Amino acid sequence: MTMAGQTINDRLLAARHSLAGQGLAKSVCKATTEECIGPKKKHLDYLVHCTNEPNVSIPHLANLLIERSQNANWVVVYKSLITTHHLMAYGNERFMQYLASSNSTFNLSSFLDKGTVQDGGMGVPGGRMGYDMSPFIRRYAKYLNEKSLSYRAMAFDFCKVKRGKEEGSLRNMNADKLLKTLPVLQAQLDGLLEFDCQSNDLTNGVINMSFMLLFRDLIRLFACYNDGIINLLEKYFDMNKKQARDALDLYKKFLVRMDRVGEFLKVAENVGIDKGDIPDLTKAPSSLLDALEQHLATLEGRKVSAANTPTQSSSYQRTNVKSAVSALSSTSSAFGTAAASSKFDTTNGIDEQLKAQVLAEEEAAMNQYKSKVSSPTSSGAAGAALTNPFLSSPPAAQAGQPIVDLFGAASAQPAAAAASAPQASATKASDDLLQLGNPFADMFEASGGNSGGNAAAAAGATGHAGDGAAATEYDGTGSPFDWGATDDDGGAAN
Repeated sequence: MTMAGQTINDRLLAARHSLAGQGLAKSVCKATTEECIGPKKKHLDYLVHCTNEPNVSIPHLANLLIERSQNANWVVVYKSLITTHHLMAYGNERFMQYLASSNSTFNLSSFLDKGTVQDGGMGVPGGRMGYDMSPFIRRYAKYLNEKSLSYRAMAFDFCKVKRGKEEGSLRNMNADKLLKTLPVLQAQLDGLLEFDCQSNDLTNGVINMSFMLLFRDLIRLFACYNDGIINLLEKYFDMNKKQARDALDLYKKFLVRMDRVGEFLKVAENVGIDKGDIPDLTKAPSSLLDALEQHLATLEGRKVSAANTPTQSSSYQRTNVKSAVSALSSTSSAFGTAAASSKFDTTNGIDEQLKAQVLAEEEAAMNQYKSKVSSPTSSGAAGAALTNPFLSSPPAAQAGQPIVDLFGAASAQPAAAAASAPQASATKASDDLLQLGNPFADMFEASGGNSGGNAAAAAGATGHAGDGAAATEYDGTGSPFDWGATDDDGGAAN
């Protein structure tokens, strides 16, 4: 089987779920096919919608994804992890809560796809792709487990908390809680940075999609991390000895992770992400670390440099902290802007600004159409009234005109018809769907309403017509084709 399009296994599994009436299982199957591309937008959107539905079982959905991650095919496993990560980021929080509260995690620490190596690498383009992708699958699963554990420990997602100086959660946190929160955040960030891929590793659509989700998380995690470090530095000189020791250790780890974040951002730039969309890293001055260590030494009673008096040392240290906070604040602003941007916060890879523009154009076109329909021109209204056979009454322009008689019977007595039933004709026109009138009814009404003289005249006319008819009977002589021939004096001859 090739990796171009869905395989027979994918189609058979989807058909089995359809026959069993398992719509959710079929959607998970569709999102995690053996096709070597990222999960399709329509399947991810449907699963995100399912997390917001109260009648959908979140445990069932999570267990279906975990079950798919136990597949032997690396593509299916990787896409199940990507789908889970996508639902963590964009789905209802109930999904994240279940993963954090349950013991069901991705046990992929020893995953290795040997299939493509054993068959000579002919299973997929690139030969050893499954074998090469296995380490990234193990690291990716580890990060998702760390993401769930951090939610279990903190009861919130670091990627979704408020950021910034005014409303930032970690920026306004007290010292005790901050010292307990930062290690959890560091553990999650470590799990992300351990993905450790280079630009030449991003060779297919599956790993590319996972990299973009990780890039999205990194921007938000480090923005939150940077806010916490700024808050830590501002409170450092008011801490006791134990707190200051823990804070200094956290700051040293922050410097190491800052360098690793810079390496990750370089990879993102090399794979085609616009440089303007990558935030800048502004490091704190190196002298700040010396100032923090000197302050901790003072608290512990250790000797400090003789060149600095306590007053000079304290003033120097606080000056360094202010400059460091200023530098880190610019970093926090850059990452906060990138995190708030909707360019990488999409469910389908479409720029939200472009999406909003298209929707605005569609709405404007619809409003223009509605305005034309609701306020037509007067000539258009008259034309529509004249040509609409389903009107309940004739148009105003034709209200005084007689009904057209298609059979010509009413024209035999025009004066009598006009004098006898002008009101009845209008009434009948409203009852007739096609406004054609009933010529037979008109004829009988016209004849019934005449005087006796008119009746006699009608009878004489009838008798005359009878004589003419008798004159045209075939008498056995002449040609039968002369039946219709009459003399001018035929009436007198009879």
